[in-house]
Amino acid sequence: MAIFGKNGFIRKQEIAFAKKLLVWQYETSGAALPDDATIFAHAEKIVDEAHLIAKKKGSNILEIIKEAVKDIKNKKGL
Repeated sequence: MAIFGKNGFIRKQEIAFAKKLLVWQYETSGAALPDDATIFAHAEKIVDEAHLIAKKKGSNILEIIKEAVKDIKNKKGL
């Protein structure tokens, strides 16, 4: 089992974390929860963006993911 890479263990954990944050944001805002596939797609996008930002800035991936979730929430008006 690969640890790093697009299908690695760490990436799967990052996506799971982003997904939990998204669900939490939806629940706390009182908005309707989208289907699982939509949430998963958003989580993948957040993780991809976090990795790009981390490469540019040398930042912490988890903090970037948290900020990206907040940005998506604000853009959607949740």
